[in-house]
Amino acid sequence: MRFPVFTRRLLAPLALLLTSSCASYFHQPLTTEKARLGAEVRGSAILRSLPAPQERVVVAVYKFRDQTGQYKPTANGSSFSTAVTQGATSIMLRALEESRWFDPIERENLGNLLNERKIIRSSRAEYSDATGQKEPALPPLLFAGVILEGGIISYDANMLTGGAGLRYFGAGASGQYRQDRVTVYLRAISTSNGEILKTVYTSKTILSQQVDASLFQFVSFKRLLETETGFTYNEPSEMAVKEAIEKSVQALVIEGIQEGLWLPRDPADRNGRAVTEYVREKQENQSIDVLGRALQERRSSLGIGLTGAAQRYSGDFSRPQVQGGAELTLRYGGARSGRLVGVVNLGRGTLGAGDFYRETFNYAELAGHLRLFPEDKFTPYLLAGGGLTTRSQPAFGRTDLLPHMLVGMGMEVMPFDRLGIHLGIDNHYYLSDRLDRMTHGKYNDYYWSVRAGVVLYIGGRKSGPIPAARSTSVPKLE
Repeated sequence: MRFPVFTRRLLAPLALLLTSSCASYFHQPLTTEKARLGAEVRGSAILRSLPAPQERVVVAVYKFRDQTGQYKPTANGSSFSTAVTQGATSIMLRALEESRWFDPIERENLGNLLNERKIIRSSRAEYSDATGQKEPALPPLLFAGVILEGGIISYDANMLTGGAGLRYFGAGASGQYRQDRVTVYLRAISTSNGEILKTVYTSKTILSQQVDASLFQFVSFKRLLETETGFTYNEPSEMAVKEAIEKSVQALVIEGIQEGLWLPRDPADRNGRAVTEYVREKQENQSIDVLGRALQERRSSLGIGLTGAAQRYSGDFSRPQVQGGAELTLRYGGARSGRLVGVVNLGRGTLGAGDFYRETFNYAELAGHLRLFPEDKFTPYLLAGGGLTTRSQPAFGRTDLLPHMLVGMGMEVMPFDRLGIHLGIDNHYYLSDRLDRMTHGKYNDYYWSVRAGVVLYIGGRKSGPIPAARSTSVPKLE
């Protein structure tokens, strides 16, 4: 079924909008909502899945504050609103309670608590004087064996931004995104001697995105149709801070178990599921960069590949044609394959133009292959080098050696370790005008080629050692 032009132009931006990350678009609030319990995050479930403690630790949190001093960024600079919540202490106290490993005591507003106790003592004393009955003394305040300190130490705005758009004859759509990051540090301090028992830190990204689509079209004479739609979504910074704090509490509990600061009720839980999953996550984190990309050595030093090509001649004959070609490539990166590797290409291809020119060539090339992101699954690359071309059927039995230069670019994706799939475009520019056996014009002959192929990386890979979780013997807190 073929849609009219107007219908196609209307459906194009809508299709782009629907295929975007637009869950918010279909959940637009149309009425007011009543108050409900606060939304939970994944960290809350992780805290509740921690093993049961042998004994809860009494902890005090005086002030878990925002130490960034940063204001909320706006399009015109910054506002007077802070970038992150100023109530991180309350979030921390709830996370400690949810973990079931700590008994937090009130210290943030200690002055209010002491004043209230003074009022109670004064009221009881007055009652005793009036009635002659002795009132019991107030029980002493709990004291903490551990003080938890730290705070929100970083808020990185616009850490990653980007977008894309398309517009054609008045119909189009666009999308933009921005990623911020909040970082939390947490440390446990022994109140008996002031020793810092453990320090952990966590981070959480905050996503903001905008998608819109519009149509501006004359449907008939003097009748203009204009429509637009879209949405904007900003991940709540308070929820991001909550998740980062709850993750830091989880890290503190498990690393404390590993180092003997506190013990689980069941000794088997010292190597249980929660601990092993955390250790595995910490090991994987060693190869993840600040953008969340998993970086590891995926390619060995030696690669062997096979490539197919579509080649388009550009020379002295008119009506150039697209012909096929094939190439065997060898890549070597020394002891450790990294950003820059050497490439040897052995290929065969055909060039043609009109009804009078078609010829097959063999070539050998030596080039440098620069990977922009050598430890990613996906990386763009640049290619530059030179080589020699010979004709498969030389004239008069004489072999022509035609030197040429090679430049190209493309991308490679690794669906599996050691196996790469690449797609690229390159240009072979000859240093003479003798490729098509005709010397004409002021430019030398050359041809473009689009290549797609696979590369198998063989041999050993070197990857940096991942340090095992540190396990030292620390006396259990009493």
